[in-house]
Amino acid sequence: MKNNQEKSASFVPYVPSSRSLPELTVVAIVFGIILAVVFGAANAYLGLKVGLTVSASIPAAVISMGVLRGIFRRDSILENNIVQTMTTAGEAIGAGAVFTLPAFFLLDIDLSQTVIIFIVLTGGLLGVFMMVPLRQMLIVKEHGNLPYPEGTACAEVLKSGEKGGANAKTVAIGFLFGGLVKVLGDGFMLFKTEIETQVGKFKNAVVGMDIFPALLGVGYIIGPRIAGQMLAGGLLAWIVLIPAISFFGADSTTAIFPAHDPIGKLDAWGIWDSYIKYIGAGAVAVAGLITLLKTLPTLISTAAQTMKGFSGGAASSGIERTDKDMPFRYVILGIIALVIIIGAAPITNVGFIGAIAIAVFGFLFVAVASRIVGIVGSSSSPVSGMTIATLLIVTLVYKVTGLHGMEGMKAALTVAAIVCTALAVAGDISQDLKTGHLVGGTPWKQQVAMMIGVVASGLVIGIILIVLDQSYGMGSQQLPAPKAAIMKVLVQGIFGGDLPWNLIFIGAAIAVVIEFLGLNSLVVAVGLYLPVHISAPVMFGGAVRWLVDSRAKSKEERLARSDKGVLFASGLIAGESLLGVLIAVLIFFKIDIPATPLTDNRLIPFVIFLFVCWLLYWVSSRAKVDKTE
Repeated sequence: MKNNQEKSASFVPYVPSSRSLPELTVVAIVFGIILAVVFGAANAYLGLKVGLTVSASIPAAVISMGVLRGIFRRDSILENNIVQTMTTAGEAIGAGAVFTLPAFFLLDIDLSQTVIIFIVLTGGLLGVFMMVPLRQMLIVKEHGNLPYPEGTACAEVLKSGEKGGANAKTVAIGFLFGGLVKVLGDGFMLFKTEIETQVGKFKNAVVGMDIFPALLGVGYIIGPRIAGQMLAGGLLAWIVLIPAISFFGADSTTAIFPAHDPIGKLDAWGIWDSYIKYIGAGAVAVAGLITLLKTLPTLISTAAQTMKGFSGGAASSGIERTDKDMPFRYVILGIIALVIIIGAAPITNVGFIGAIAIAVFGFLFVAVASRIVGIVGSSSSPVSGMTIATLLIVTLVYKVTGLHGMEGMKAALTVAAIVCTALAVAGDISQDLKTGHLVGGTPWKQQVAMMIGVVASGLVIGIILIVLDQSYGMGSQQLPAPKAAIMKVLVQGIFGGDLPWNLIFIGAAIAVVIEFLGLNSLVVAVGLYLPVHISAPVMFGGAVRWLVDSRAKSKEERLARSDKGVLFASGLIAGESLLGVLIAVLIFFKIDIPATPLTDNRLIPFVIFLFVCWLLYWVSSRAKVDKTE
């Protein structure tokens, strides 16, 4: 530890504190707001579709450099850092919202724009405020110990800014192809975007895939191991559990709860909807808690170190520019004000029990989330597990104190949504502050930028959710909203008690077995819950990543190819997701869109998808190693 502290003390950022560059400028703020809204919408769509979101920091940094340098002729690395900081705020708001708020839609609870804005803004601002006093301890003092992988990678991208134009072009090409496939498939309906086939004469054993470039991009980013485990969950459901249920229930003449028809009359989709979703819900819930329990030592040590840091007077009022946080008194006043507002606000009715729970779980889990993302990265942070733990405890407290029925479910979900948003924002701002620490940003300016990004994206995320719900339907095959569906199942089960608990316990047992097998139980469980049609294209992306990495002749070449592919994959995700939101807007305003595809030929969309796979491989393989360093 002493060695790490010495490294922290001797560290000099890329832009030293003695040098000042344009940073929190009007141009950076305006462009950051635009990208925050864009990536917030993209991540909202992606989270509802597949239950995963992706980091926006690197593509935002690349786009920022391409636009600010290429169009506005501005070359301040700190200005670009502000833009990517604000963009990740939109990404975090999108993630926090879609992991919890769709549960309201699934329960048919009326959710107004005002309530959505209130939830995401209070949660987002709490996430920023609660991270401010932790920066000195986790980012500065632990500089040699906590790598914050996404933040470090983003800093390297910013420092190699002379490549911004070429890299921005890679993102733009990916955006073009991702959006084009989405428009031709789901917009003009020139071909089916979902294909499936029966596995021989194996009754109700079905495999299929959605022809969505965004899922291909997700698979490339998360890599073959995680993508493969996600597909394993899907195959477990669709070629093991569904056929097994079909076989044992083939002669049943009566419906078995919760289905309304006998099993013999149900096809694969009917069995998935009636039984597998509940098994998957149990698996995801328990896997999330397992992930949280595995981080328990970190949780305890983080809490202890946080208290020790405060008692030791970890001041953030250094005279150097690179050491100035927001004034601590404003941070404390902001947290207190937000907690009081949450407790007193009649529009959510969580009461001061809910407000206190938000304050306690919020700060505890924010500290844990920040340390965890510092070690393993944002994509591996158990946000869903911490949110599930919060939801379970708060739901039980509300039930014991006499709050029942729909009001109780609404209050518990509101508390969970605020905490989830705070955790998502805190994890992302931790990575951003690490980037700023490396490149020489001013902490208080980044913190203000994050708050602006939270407000900008928070004001529009509700519109996006409502449009998507009315166009596609939350919980539908097109928008499964897997994480929010788990929240709905848990809160409904505790308050109502009318759930098929045996199915949920089967899913819970499956998650435990998967964990003992040494696999990532949460990833496999998400694959089990979602249709295999979503996991399959993710695996294609993972396979492309494996092929790209295996063909590299050196570590440097592998990293260069990987980075190039991630930029193109990010473009695929953003292009398809944003066009998906645009198509939803057209449907919302009742603009005519063909109801059925022009052709049912399954070969055409598959060939198109394979072409995008090849294009992803080709772009990645053309990356050149930088030999200037």
